[in-house]
Amino acid sequence: QLQLVESGGGFVHPGGSLRLSCAASGFTWDDYAIGWFRQAPGKEREAVACISNGVSSRWYSAYVKGRFTISSDNTRDTVHLQRRSLRREETAVYYCAAAPWETLVVFGATMTGQFGYWGQGTQVTVSS
Repeated sequence: QLQLVESGGGFVHPGGSLRLSCAASGFTWDDYAIGWFRQAPGKEREAVACISNGVSSRWYSAYVKGRFTISSDNTRDTVHLQRRSLRREETAVYYCAAAPWETLVVFGATMTGQFGYWGQGTQVTVSS
């Protein structure tokens, strides 16, 4: 059974940094894409970054490119999202999700609906 567990959320000041982690289990690592998504109050869930180890691909939304880094630790089956220069409007619940790479039609901003496996989410609050 595929399971995803996020950790690392919390409170951070504007301009600060925070690393989120997603522990994944129950699937073949190279066959899946693992993505980070976020949902702010009153807004739709949006894709932030995604990685697929099997095809060595990474994607970032234009809003976070250059500030966020997604990486995987295959020995521990964990995907990290290192975030810096955080902004108040990035306060949200952050989720990691998984989808079989071969089923992805879109590997970009509109890919959220293609992901069927989700973690429980972790709250990140950016505030002074």
